[in-house]
Amino acid sequence: MKTFMYLFFITLVSLNLSCSSSDDDEGLTKDGPFSISELSGNWEATKAQFSVSSTSVDIVEDGGSVSMSVQSNGRFTLTLDPVDRNAYTVSGEMFWEEWQQTYYFAVIWDDEPNDWDTFGHTYDGTTFSINGGADSAEYDFDNDGDLESCSVHFIFVRS
Repeated sequence: MKTFMYLFFITLVSLNLSCSSSDDDEGLTKDGPFSISELSGNWEATKAQFSVSSTSVDIVEDGGSVSMSVQSNGRFTLTLDPVDRNAYTVSGEMFWEEWQQTYYFAVIWDDEPNDWDTFGHTYDGTTFSINGGADSAEYDFDNDGDLESCSVHFIFVRS
């Protein structure tokens, strides 16, 4: 029995080392189709849409506002101020995930530091947009305090 426990322990340690977070970070970079540092500065959303099934909310269209401040290292703060509830802030870090010679725009959210979401994107120097598929965001559609998983589409312009 001691031999079995010893082998089990060695196997567990080996698996843990082979699956360390450094392996996950190998395809992460700040340089992709454009350098993340190009996004540094302040941004205002012209569209901030959250959608699930047939329900959709655009904070800006409804009279609210969304602003984003980005540092040159990719750290950002996103402030959402819907008209029907208190403003709130989320933050994280932007980077590129390179996988099979393709780059995906990605965000690590501060409240989930061991995971990231990837988004479709466009950027022309003055306008930046992101599109996320199902489960790429959360929003409290009925303002009951419970966030629902949804997709997101933001369009930002430099402010």
